[in-house]
Amino acid sequence: MNITSEQPKIIIVGSSSIDLVLDITHLPQANETVMAQKSESFFGGKGANQAVATARLGASVYFIGCVGMDPYGQQILRNLVDEGVNVGYVAESEDAATGTAYVASTEGSNTIIVVPASNYSLTTDHVAEAEKYFSTADLILLQLEIPMEVIEFTVRLAKKNNKKIGIYASPARKLSQEIIEEATFIVAKSNELAIIFGDEEREKILAKYPNKLFVRDDSNSTTYFNGSEMKYHRNDHDSLCHKIGMGDAFTAGFAIALCHGNTIEDCVHFGNDVSLKVALSRGSQSALPYLKDFFPE
Repeated sequence: MNITSEQPKIIIVGSSSIDLVLDITHLPQANETVMAQKSESFFGGKGANQAVATARLGASVYFIGCVGMDPYGQQILRNLVDEGVNVGYVAESEDAATGTAYVASTEGSNTIIVVPASNYSLTTDHVAEAEKYFSTADLILLQLEIPMEVIEFTVRLAKKNNKKIGIYASPARKLSQEIIEEATFIVAKSNELAIIFGDEEREKILAKYPNKLFVRDDSNSTTYFNGSEMKYHRNDHDSLCHKIGMGDAFTAGFAIALCHGNTIEDCVHFGNDVSLKVALSRGSQSALPYLKDFFPE
């Protein structure tokens, strides 16, 4: 794994939210009331998570998204600025509240309900306003918590500027063949492949997209096909109990390694290493590592 002297420039088009996490002893059944031991709030949203992650890993990051004109939106913007992320193209909606996610957490398992709110107010016009930055970017990162028409427009804009495209295909939605073909890499959860690619065996889907599709599961394991064989990389920890944000962290680590010209294998290993750090603490962003955690000066 090599880190060059160049600072990658990454544009992230995606979501931001406030995550409201409830600690409970078990997930409630229908018509059941349970008591929470604790409630906490964290910064989240897959786009914002990846923006903070890549910024901490040494990238120059531009975030394109949408928040509400409310206290949550202002908190998100201040946090991104504090993390060194450029928020000049984050829109503020007068009609929609800032996105939120409600997380029920019990014994290492999570149930998450997302309210997209202002994230679904993001439009193609918002992305088009930032087009001048696409020509100098090294990579465009996307997730699926924003309107599909915005994702498709961003992919075409990246293609027009001949830029690498990374997609974390979560929450799972059907991807068009155009998006799949234009993507440089796609990260997906193992239990969501059928939604994204259709109902085929995992190995058959992976074989169609060598060194492009990277399948993740909750044990911090990544599977991909390198063109000749299936490759598996797993590193976990006894304390792997905070699994929110692991996919975002992997995607960010993979993206940074790719921007520095590393092999696919090294990109996967670094993505797993970054993901593992997040799992050791609560919150999608709080435990995201810095580049110095891996490469001390």
